[in-house]
Amino acid sequence: MKNPAMEEERRKFSSLSGRARARYIWDYYKLPIVVFLILAYIVGYNIYGKATHRDAILYAGLVNVTAGDDLLNDLDSGFLTVSGTDTSKNKLQLYTGLYLTADEENPYYEYVYASRVKILATIDGEQLDVVLMDQEAFDAFAREGYLINMDDFLTAHLSGCEKLETLRSALTTGTAVLEDNATDVRLDPSVEYQAVTEDYPMALELSQAPVIHRAGFNGSVYLGVIANTPRAETAAAYIRYLFED
Repeated sequence: MKNPAMEEERRKFSSLSGRARARYIWDYYKLPIVVFLILAYIVGYNIYGKATHRDAILYAGLVNVTAGDDLLNDLDSGFLTVSGTDTSKNKLQLYTGLYLTADEENPYYEYVYASRVKILATIDGEQLDVVLMDQEAFDAFAREGYLINMDDFLTAHLSGCEKLETLRSALTTGTAVLEDNATDVRLDPSVEYQAVTEDYPMALELSQAPVIHRAGFNGSVYLGVIANTPRAETAAAYIRYLFED
């Protein structure tokens, strides 16, 4: 048995022009259309993401180091090319624009908090393996104990490298603060600051690395490896690449 109301709606719809029909459909089926479009977008986005996804073989960060296009290319695609990496499936994740400073007069001071949060998050998530940094950033990373013992790292992963002696001559010592009374000092400035520290080689000074030398930095640039990296072998290959002629 036909439904009179439905028949009336069909007749009304048939009598409408093309634009009026579109308006009629939108007015009556707006919610399901919106839901369908949202679901279609989510499905399409996921399909696109899976089709274009590339795994990061190494996470590197530039902290207090500004690089031009040529250097960025050397630090990123240059390494991928030399290492024979399939760039359709893999990438090197290079973080730029990171700044650390205790100087409130520094023009980049406003970015420090956001940079510090990002650095901590990437370290905790094991998504930061190698850091290129200036002296101030190196001191900050060293103080927190984030950097691996570079001498031990060279022995474990680069003992057969032709540039081993060059690498060892570039070793740079940093100071890690194991414990201190900084909180007490902040609460009472009359308290004398005390700390338990440990010095060990934490980085390589990169003036002898051709890739960095060509960039013409005025000050020293250091490379450190984050202590909790799960990609030590790739980090070693990256160091080897930077020091190749």
